[in-house]
Amino acid sequence: MGPACAMTTVPGPSTSIGPLNAPRSISVAAPPDSMGKGLDYPRRTFSIGGILSAMAMVVIDGGLSNVALPTLAVSLRVTPSDAILVITAYQAAVVMTLLPSAALGERFGYRRVFTRGVGLFSVASLASAFTPSLPWLIAARFAQGLGGAAILALGVALLRFSISDARLSAAIGWNALTVALSAAAGPALGAMILSVADWHWLYVATVPIGCAVLLATPALPFVAPHDGRLDRVSILLNCVVFGFIVLGEKMAANSPISAAALFMTGTLALVVLVLRERLKSRPLIPIDLLRSPSFSVSIIASILCFTGQTAGLIALPFYLQHELGQAPAAAGLYMIAWPLSVAATAPLAGRMIQRVSTGWVCAIGATLLTAGLAAIALWPLKGDPLLLAPLTVICGVGFGLFQIANNRNMFLAAPPTRSAAAGGMQGTARLMGQTAGALLVAQIFGEMPLSATSQIAMGIGAAFVLAAGLVSMVRTNTL
Repeated sequence: MGPACAMTTVPGPSTSIGPLNAPRSISVAAPPDSMGKGLDYPRRTFSIGGILSAMAMVVIDGGLSNVALPTLAVSLRVTPSDAILVITAYQAAVVMTLLPSAALGERFGYRRVFTRGVGLFSVASLASAFTPSLPWLIAARFAQGLGGAAILALGVALLRFSISDARLSAAIGWNALTVALSAAAGPALGAMILSVADWHWLYVATVPIGCAVLLATPALPFVAPHDGRLDRVSILLNCVVFGFIVLGEKMAANSPISAAALFMTGTLALVVLVLRERLKSRPLIPIDLLRSPSFSVSIIASILCFTGQTAGLIALPFYLQHELGQAPAAAGLYMIAWPLSVAATAPLAGRMIQRVSTGWVCAIGATLLTAGLAAIALWPLKGDPLLLAPLTVICGVGFGLFQIANNRNMFLAAPPTRSAAAGGMQGTARLMGQTAGALLVAQIFGEMPLSATSQIAMGIGAAFVLAAGLVSMVRTNTL
């Protein structure tokens, strides 16, 4: 990095409030190593707490919405397929605006855009709680997705500037721990709220977290924004690419021809977008980062791993309920071991990365996740689900090791000034893998009898995770 990349600013209250085009704080030259020192105590504590709380808010909200779908369908007098639009609208907004949110962060400042994202998410949560009909709820959920995209794209980037480079592995572990615990807590909290109140209160639950995060945002690190204009045509093309992919994924089962047309249009828009961005110093799609073998391998491995993990997580409840005869509540208890194991693995993974190369840690994690999924798919349980508990623990440990090591490699392969772009690409890779995993299972369920589909889906998921581990082993730069 040249001196132009090594800039810091004098933070002040004006850097976290006001419109995006408000005057910025005065930037001053700083030594090249100033980016790696992090914030001083106690500001660092408030910054990390605010970032992780925002991440928890987004993940918990997803769990609350998923568990509420049957209740929403009855309360709003709509079909279950229409109720699913509440989830689809949110997912579409996130995937369409992850990379634009990263670009906005680089242009106007990470802290400023992150703060706007938290504020928008919180206001949209209240709007969801008081919505009178399904169309209004879908619109409010779309707005939530816009705010969530800013949080997800910039959260880890802000963590990177909050702590020293030496503690980046620990910070990624904290983030994984937060996400895993929030993923486990979301459905349970949703069920608890629905047992004593109607579904409107689900969307009020995260508002206090949002308010607390907004109080902490002045402590966030201020990263000097770069000069340059936003390419609105590229942002529009990006939204077309990912929006059409999401719509195509949702239509694939019932309207395969329309879905194919959407996928083709999205692919064409992607080609145009890449050609438009390929020569820019800060492209919207981070082509500059993808030219790094270490970064690109991390992205490919992440997509493959999330494809396999998602296939397993979608197929597992069907296996538990249809093949093993478990009630939904019992199936949930068996599945909760997975995210809890990810959470328990986070501290171990952070220490392990300090002693073992990330390529090997990813390979070990992928091997464990592959073994867990393959064992669930092949082991003759004969109606007794007890063995599933240790197998799902193995899956959670493997996924935790893989993701923490892979994400660390991804962020260290990107220069600090492109941390937002790396965060946006990380989130995009995750969503691409999750979409591919869901499509894979939907296709299997549509082509085969239900009695065999769950185990076949988990077996195929194991193959994708194994591929992720093999890809990780060919890194040219294991950090």
